[in-house]
Amino acid sequence: MSTLITQKHKRFPIKLFFVSLLSLGLFACGDNDDTPAIPDVEEPMEYSYSVMITNLTYAQPLSPIALSLHNDTKMWMIGESASIALEKLAEGGDNTDFLSSENNIVSTSSESPLPPGASVMLDIMTIDPVATYLTVSTMLVNTNDAFSGLTGVDISTLTIGQEKSWNLSVYDAGTEKNTEAAGTIPGPADGGVGFDASRDDTNLVSYHTGIVSKDDGLSNSVLTQAHRFDNPAVKVTITRTK
Repeated sequence: MSTLITQKHKRFPIKLFFVSLLSLGLFACGDNDDTPAIPDVEEPMEYSYSVMITNLTYAQPLSPIALSLHNDTKMWMIGESASIALEKLAEGGDNTDFLSSENNIVSTSSESPLPPGASVMLDIMTIDPVATYLTVSTMLVNTNDAFSGLTGVDISTLTIGQEKSWNLSVYDAGTEKNTEAAGTIPGPADGGVGFDASRDDTNLVSYHTGIVSKDDGLSNSVLTQAHRFDNPAVKVTITRTK
């Protein structure tokens, strides 16, 4: 009888020990862990570009350069009417409306006109994966409504460190007659009026036929042979940097 009592007393503390452990939650099962998993947050990809614009003309300053990235669209088309934004840029060098176009996903501008023979570098960045089309535009300011640029160019295949270049011709916005007359040229050759809401030309964008000048028989022109330009008038080089 005394032996049995001794055995019972030996077993009881062990059972109590395991009950205590369970009550304290020290035996946890990994399969029942209710802690919510924290999902990995993927950083958006950044697309960065450096764009070099060079003025190739002899005596045609370029208005501040407008640069934008957007989806698959074009800001002008040969044989179609210019938008008001393009008219303002091509007649007076004002790129404000052009930069704020609803088509643009991101845009930027150089701070000042670009003198003949000079270059300017503009940087632009986006995290929007559909912003893969490039537009560059500027006015030749010693003209009535001549502009140069490229629009809706697909740059989606550029890899980091890769560059691509274009030599650009000059367009006529078709919104103002090319009279070259005093008071109609906004550049330093005249200091005349820029944008005028009325349109007195073909109202169609076309390739520019060039400057005539007073030296070549246009007696009322304020321009000289120095203001004439050859194509290409502008060089653009884009490099993907990130």
